[in-house]
Amino acid sequence: MKSVTVSIDVPQTPEQVYGFLDVMAHHERFTDHYLTGWRFSGPARGVGSCATVTAALGGMKTEVTIKVVEAEAPRRIVEHNVSAAGRRLAHGTYAMEPLRTGGTHISFTYTWVRAPLGDRLLAAVVRTTMRHANRTVMRRLATELARHASAADS
Repeated sequence: MKSVTVSIDVPQTPEQVYGFLDVMAHHERFTDHYLTGWRFSGPARGVGSCATVTAALGGMKTEVTIKVVEAEAPRRIVEHNVSAAGRRLAHGTYAMEPLRTGGTHISFTYTWVRAPLGDRLLAAVVRTTMRHANRTVMRRLATELARHASAADS
């Protein structure tokens, strides 16, 4: 299946964005519209940080384990995702690039490594659903970054 990429530009620096995204517990704040029941394990940040969540998309619910497998400050974080009882394997990659005008261009790419037959048969619908959910994630991430920056300045 083709990957899905969404992006947004924010006024925070790549270092600020990376610092926020590096903490796994922060992800709950901008993904809880479709990822719920967050349970954390491993370190709070960086490689090895892990969360198990319930994903509810397209009328389906499944348990997902998300584990950070690569972290390159302040440019990139790669998560390995396992769901559908191991039948779905994917990578989620956050990339942060400085903007010439200041701020950061954040992109998130979801790449299927292995997908259940149902996902493959309905690939266009699955990709559209993921793109829509992750566009919402990016908007909510921008809001949470602004709140986080405001709280840090107080």
